[in-house]
Amino acid sequence: MSDPATATRATGPSAGEHWQAPCPGRPLHAVVEVPGSKSESNRALVLAALSDGPSTIRGVLEARDTRLMIDALRALGAGIEAEGTALRVSPGPLHAAAQPIDCGLAGTVMRFVPPIAALAGGSCSFIGDERAGGRPVAPLLDALRQLGASIDADAIPFTLNAAGGLTGDAVRIDSSTSSQYVSGLMLVGARLPRGLDIVHTGTAVPSAPHIVMTIDMAARHRVRIEALRTGRHWRVHPGAIAAFDERIEPDLTNAAVFLVAGVLTGGTVTIAGWPRRSAQPGSMIRAVLARMGAAVAASPEGLGASGALLAGTRVDLHEASELTPVVAALAVAASGTTAITGVAHIRGHETDRIRAIATELGRLGVPVRELPEGLAITGMAGRLGQLHPSEGDGLFACHRDHRMAHLGALMGLIVPGVRLDDVDCTTKTMPDFIDRWNAMVDAR
Repeated sequence: MSDPATATRATGPSAGEHWQAPCPGRPLHAVVEVPGSKSESNRALVLAALSDGPSTIRGVLEARDTRLMIDALRALGAGIEAEGTALRVSPGPLHAAAQPIDCGLAGTVMRFVPPIAALAGGSCSFIGDERAGGRPVAPLLDALRQLGASIDADAIPFTLNAAGGLTGDAVRIDSSTSSQYVSGLMLVGARLPRGLDIVHTGTAVPSAPHIVMTIDMAARHRVRIEALRTGRHWRVHPGAIAAFDERIEPDLTNAAVFLVAGVLTGGTVTIAGWPRRSAQPGSMIRAVLARMGAAVAASPEGLGASGALLAGTRVDLHEASELTPVVAALAVAASGTTAITGVAHIRGHETDRIRAIATELGRLGVPVRELPEGLAITGMAGRLGQLHPSEGDGLFACHRDHRMAHLGALMGLIVPGVRLDDVDCTTKTMPDFIDRWNAMVDAR
């Protein structure tokens, strides 16, 4: 595999051009391979960089978010090099980064790396994309202050200073806007002299399966994390983080957009290598598809989803909120109304996803309402021919959000003439999205 830190993205529209989403006009039948999980990749990289010896990670996602993580870990002292199709990680003594760490728009970078920088000591600055300052990070920074760091702001850009070392061993944190705060603290907790006690003080933590993923992956590195009160209180025991050779699962959230493509066109798309069991929240798409009426079946090739008459439903995506755009696409093609709830926190993702979904589907002619914690979408089953490319400039706006681009691509399958203004934002988690999408559409 090429080094994600230097890999180039697949060819797409030139700067200033717009992408015409394919509209095949027939059922799709394809087997699709998707890259490794972003969530697993970045957790594996952090654990390897903090471990007690070299390790090899196979299947790491090659995308902007992982490139940013690799650059950040290198800046803090880790050695990370490509070895054939794998990455070899050699932990080095942690030290302050000489240059500001670029977080882009990557939640895992802006929430996993500051605790590592605090562990390293010294002064470290964090910057990001234009919209990075709008992504919530203040609760994590407050937790690091409780541990002994000083930080000069509550959003990106900020500078962290931990020259005096981390003296605390307990934090109280409101993680109701992101489970990544808890995961970021868990990943470094074992390296603190007395470990780390983490108490969540807010409402339910979103995407809680990601915390389970962190605990499971840390356990493979012999890190002991106790859940003292489910979803509320965790204890990370001190000790070495053991080196462990990791293999990354396919990214099931990225896979969901391809599964849904088969369903929307009345065909069948199969995801190769779908794991039998997974802690990834994206695995929830299987249950959602079945609940709405799609045929979902495992085979030796992988997991396939086939088109059927879809029915609207009420679905709480609090634990798998990244699926909201693809479930919204299913809702458009269903009969009746689909209510997506439990996702108020996605207003703080790459964009305000609730507002963005409502806006772009509305411009296509889909009846949709914003709810306090989600969306109500009236399905267009039997009336898809009434939908039309967006009014005004005729573009589906991606809002610089890769998940919105996935929604636009799905709408293009059933609405002729849809053009995306920024399909390149898919490089955040899938640099070759266009190539994979076109290959699926062209498969026979």
